[in-house]
Amino acid sequence: MTTKKELKELRAPDELQKLGQQAVPFLEQHGRNIVLGVIAFVGIGGGIALVGHVRKRSNEASMYQYGAALKVLDREVNANAAAPTKPDEEAPFKSEKEKDEAIIAKLTAFRADYKSNQTATAAALPLAQALLRQGKADDALKLSEEFLKEADQNDVLRPIAFETRGYALEALGKTDEAAAAFEKLSQENKSDFMKGMGLYHSARMLEKKSDLNGAMKRYSEVTASAADSSAARLAKERIALLAAKGVAVPAAAAAPAAAVDAGK
Repeated sequence: MTTKKELKELRAPDELQKLGQQAVPFLEQHGRNIVLGVIAFVGIGGGIALVGHVRKRSNEASMYQYGAALKVLDREVNANAAAPTKPDEEAPFKSEKEKDEAIIAKLTAFRADYKSNQTATAAALPLAQALLRQGKADDALKLSEEFLKEADQNDVLRPIAFETRGYALEALGKTDEAAAAFEKLSQENKSDFMKGMGLYHSARMLEKKSDLNGAMKRYSEVTASAADSSAARLAKERIALLAAKGVAVPAAAAAPAAAVDAGK
């Protein structure tokens, strides 16, 4: 029989959903790599035309400015930090809200200055995530879709954009569309972790629609296809909670679910 505690956990927001809405760990760790990964215009041939030279200089300037704008991601949040002692030292943010507001201000200004540049497209993704954490899902959705449409099809951040788009659709109550976005993430990404996360989020959407058997089956697919990932750990926890509610556990997932129960 399901306990009140288990039912509360089953209804509560998932761990990764919270992380996805409250932090930007991937971007904070790889912000500089994003800049380096932006494709700059290169004019090569019998001679570089004046327009080519101007475009190249424009891209170089935008990459430099984008790198400067991304520095806001490196500033920590510490409400009790001491005041800076050096003239060029910036104080930590007092709250996550203050940091997000600074990210939004910096990247919005940057995109306004470089509207037709590829770095403006790159900036759409971290801006979308900050807006999403501020509860502005409509704006976040538009920016994530802009990134997916305009960025290179091989951009390493496309999986993050699919996940962000899914979160935005979920926040807007568009469960079916969110499920499709997460499904796309699982199909297009080669990383076991992100593929597993796509399946995991897809299962969450089924759970939201009260399709508990379908959710259980999808969670079991996570443990099978991305067995060693964090996504599998999260899926095993959901399998155990659904099993406690009386949902049948697929044979392939029964052993992992039992292991989770034994470890409680």
